[in-house]
Amino acid sequence: VLTDPVVPCGQILALHLSIPSVFFLRGLPCSFDLQATHCPDPPSYVPRTFTDNSDHMTFIQRVENLFLKSSESFLCNFAYLPFELLASDVLHRPVTMKELLSHGSIWLKRMDFVFEYPMPVMPNIVFIGGINCGKKK
Repeated sequence: VLTDPVVPCGQILALHLSIPSVFFLRGLPCSFDLQATHCPDPPSYVPRTFTDNSDHMTFIQRVENLFLKSSESFLCNFAYLPFELLASDVLHRPVTMKELLSHGSIWLKRMDFVFEYPMPVMPNIVFIGGINCGKKK
C-alpha cells in the first residue's frame, strides 16, 4: 500500500490485510516518523519544526526545543487518538500511533537531506527530493 502516514488509514488497511506499506511523505507532526523508525532525535541536537533553529543552538534555544518536544507529545497524542481507536477496533488489539507506523516497509521522504537539517536516519528511509532528483529538461 502506497500511503501518506499523516492520515494513517492506509497503514491500518495494510496491517489488516498483512501486506507491506510504503510511506510517501514530507514529514509528520510530532516527529512520529523519527519515533516509528527509531531514529535518534535528542532535543539538544535536532531542532524542532518551525523554530528556525540550526544545529548550533544556544542554551536558551535548547531549552525551548525541550519544551516544544514535550508539548508535541501531549498535543499529538490527543490529535491522533481517533486513529488509535480506529486501529484498535479494526485490528482487535490496542495500538499506538508509534506502533502503527513502525510497520512501514519503506519511507519515501520528499525532502533534501543536504539543504534541510541533516539528521540521523535509518536505512529504510529514502530521500526523493531536492538534489536527489534528476534535472528537468
